[in-house]
Amino acid sequence: MSNLSRRHLILSAAALLAIGAGALVTRSDAESRSGTAIPAPALDETAGAATTEVAVLAGGCFWGVQGVFQHVAGVTSAVSGYAGGAANTAHYETVSTGVTGHAESVQITFDPRRISYGRILQVYFSVAHDPTELNRQGPDIGTQYRSAIFPTDPEQARIAKAYIAQLDSAHVFRSPVVTRIEPDRSFYPAEAYHQDYLTRHPTNPYIAINDMPKIGELQRQFPDLYRADPVLVASASPATR
Repeated sequence: MSNLSRRHLILSAAALLAIGAGALVTRSDAESRSGTAIPAPALDETAGAATTEVAVLAGGCFWGVQGVFQHVAGVTSAVSGYAGGAANTAHYETVSTGVTGHAESVQITFDPRRISYGRILQVYFSVAHDPTELNRQGPDIGTQYRSAIFPTDPEQARIAKAYIAQLDSAHVFRSPVVTRIEPDRSFYPAEAYHQDYLTRHPTNPYIAINDMPKIGELQRQFPDLYRADPVLVASASPATR
């Protein structure tokens, strides 16, 4: 059985009970946050003349991370893929071995006049994943599911480092942030069947339990950023895919 099949079929007994009860279970740290959005970054970029910026973030299974950012206003593209390893190992079955150096990641293209890099990180840390889980997210275990930021320039690295320090010093989470900052890494898009997965399979048990609650949290915590209609890879023009 492939890793993709296992992700679909292997659910904990608690998760199955949750489905039977009609409940949706979000990430393990949700209760400790009491549904409160984390503070905005004290250090952020200043909007200039640029109309496009790219962020690459890893936070567990890319299905959920992609799904969250596809619903963020100001984001023009969110593509699932791999970052942290070599081009010749950027394939799902190979990355799933956990020995390639890759993390399941999402390349987020956004308009910095509408949403800043710091605000992208605020959504990432508060809604898209749990930044205190080391080399795992929920039921997914391995370095390919690590929390990692792949800055595209020194300014992004500086903002990310300062934000992590800010969150830790304020004890926003019960445990320290374990998110790694990994500069100078290339991003490789994932296979087509992984793109827009949350939108295409919202009732899949894995998506329903682990990822759909994140969309609800995005709408609740960031009503000014939430967009009901996601920006999808499938609807992008060939030139922008």
